Amino acid sequence: MALSDLEAQLRAALTDSEAGASTVELDQTRVGRVSRGDALQQQAMAQAGQRVLQERLRAVRIARQRMESGDYGYCLECDEPIAYGRLQRQPEVAYCVSCQSAREA
Repeated sequence: MALSDLEAQLRAALTDSEAGASTVELDQTRVGRVSRGDALQQQAMAQAGQRVLQERLRAVRIARQRMESGDYGYCLECDEPIAYGRLQRQPEVAYCVSCQSAREA
């Protein structure tokens, strides 16, 4: 998938998720306490999902900048080429498997 297509998909997903992440109305005369609790939990989950989408969108934009500068496809840590299969699955990655594993450890 091209980075530009992925960026468009992530933007659309963010737009779609905005309604679920909006402020929960606190009027208990309209919504019971349990329903309000459920709504707050759903709101928190939607907001967490939005943060994940925003972070991935940021990574895609950085990858596009790296593509323009000719640095795309090379690990930011060791400067070795990132495996083609890894870029196919997640085109916004900035580290090879070894360096990413080391960063997560």
